[in-house]
Amino acid sequence: MFKLLKLLRKREVVYIFFSLIFVVAQVWLDLKMPDYMSEITRLVQTPGSDINDILKNGAYMLVCAVGSMIGAMITGFFASKVAAGLALSVRDRVFKKVMKFNNEEMSRFSTASLITRTTNDITQIQMLVAIGLQALIKAPILLVWAILKIMGKEWQWSVATGGAVLVIVVMLMIAVIVVLPKFKIIQTLTDNLNRVTRENLTGIRVVRAYNAEKFQEEKFDRANDELTRVNLFANRVMCLLMPTMTLIISGISLAIYWIGAYLINAANIFNRLTIFSDMVVFSAYAIQVIMAFMMLTMMFVMLPRVMVSVRRVNEIIDTEISIKDGENTNDNTELRGEIEFRNVSFKYPDAGDYVLKNISFTAHKGETVAIIGSTGSGKSTLINLIPRFYDVSDGDIFVDGINVRDYTQKALREKLGYISQKAVMFSGTVQSNITYGSKKNVDKALSVSDAAEIAQASEFIDKMTEGYDSHIAQGGMNISGGQKQRLSIARAIYRRPEIYIFDDSFSALDYKTDRILRQKLNERLSDSTKIIVAQRIGTIRNADRIIVLDNGEAVGIGTHDELMKTCETYMEIARSQLSEEELLNA
Repeated sequence: MFKLLKLLRKREVVYIFFSLIFVVAQVWLDLKMPDYMSEITRLVQTPGSDINDILKNGAYMLVCAVGSMIGAMITGFFASKVAAGLALSVRDRVFKKVMKFNNEEMSRFSTASLITRTTNDITQIQMLVAIGLQALIKAPILLVWAILKIMGKEWQWSVATGGAVLVIVVMLMIAVIVVLPKFKIIQTLTDNLNRVTRENLTGIRVVRAYNAEKFQEEKFDRANDELTRVNLFANRVMCLLMPTMTLIISGISLAIYWIGAYLINAANIFNRLTIFSDMVVFSAYAIQVIMAFMMLTMMFVMLPRVMVSVRRVNEIIDTEISIKDGENTNDNTELRGEIEFRNVSFKYPDAGDYVLKNISFTAHKGETVAIIGSTGSGKSTLINLIPRFYDVSDGDIFVDGINVRDYTQKALREKLGYISQKAVMFSGTVQSNITYGSKKNVDKALSVSDAAEIAQASEFIDKMTEGYDSHIAQGGMNISGGQKQRLSIARAIYRRPEIYIFDDSFSALDYKTDRILRQKLNERLSDSTKIIVAQRIGTIRNADRIIVLDNGEAVGIGTHDELMKTCETYMEIARSQLSEEELLNA
């Protein structure tokens, strides 16, 4: 928790200082009221007392009560400011750290867990600070001050108060020991519930297509019931604290008056008024002591769950990023758009076998290099090493003659136009999706409409109601798979990078659109290097160089004609896709 508190800004520290001042004032006013009550009690019991003196002390009590209320309101205002500011800083820190995560770090946390940690867990911390800043400051001051006020009174009352405090402490310890493990389980079950919900919403079309609504409902009910059951147990235990505290407050008042009755009865007539006055004051101060423990009880109710949240948030913040930035941010003027793989091998973290083994090839500026192979042969893994989504296990990759590990990640990725296997759309407009990630206020060689025209997206964009200003739903739910792919390609084209990486990005396109799009790429972007991963021979047969992967090894490198004569794996793929006539004409 102290690590997170270091994220407080200067203004929040100032707010804490002001909170401390108003809490001290509030406690002083609260503890001043019993003194006036004692004076009123003495005046009432003393014959011939002036009614104005009684009213004056009553007015002082009213002023103290109002002042205490105002102090509490101001303290609450500053506490909420501090809590909201801390939540902002922590959420910002967590989000920025997650944005630096690479595939290796993302595999440690599920998406559902990251969402829970960024929302629910940080909200728990915010609530603790908002309430705790008032309770943790006020309770110790109130407790010590009240104890100092009652020191020197009858020891029997002190014993009764001490006994009540001991019962509270034991009760809190038992509650924390019983409930703390449950709160850890609750956060894990919350992650699971978010996962099931997200899975159901994301796959709603498949769920409906397979009439699996009942299955998904039962799956959700199981996750929900399990979370509810653990939550009920934890909250029922914690709910016992407040009624018990109320019972103790009532009991301590009863005990003090009962003991006071015996003391007054045993005292001589001259001391009875003093004992009675002390009893009234002691009762008020004893309740303040119990109230201080009640505030601490509220903290103990929240603390176990919040500490679980703190640990979960710190897990993200403390996660070490596996891929470190280099220092190179400059372009190499001699080599542009060149990629070289030099004896590259790769295996996933904690995996025993290599996914890629000793891959070597060079893609020169303006060339089109295609990668093909069976499912699971390592095609996508190979190109994911270029933008450093993973780092190679052995060997080196060079972009423009510089090792990718020597670049800053930003500088490296500025050179690349990456079109992922799964087209990703963001909520916004057609134009905002095409211009996504491109630098602002920079003259572009290609306009948005040019990029869309090359990507064969202008045809369907022009038919949309508002053209380039038409709305795109989150995830592109209101457009087809082929349209999403073409917008993704337009996004990379608009960026006008040195190197284009197409990760099976033509799979949702029909053969005609595929052919025209590749033709436009060669005509309009002839000076850019293109790395294409594809399943279809027709997509890559005209590439300058084709790399054939099989079980992570390059079993063939050459043109289509060369591979048809020398690479058995490539010939098998070709025979499965092309007719005899097409093979002869090839």
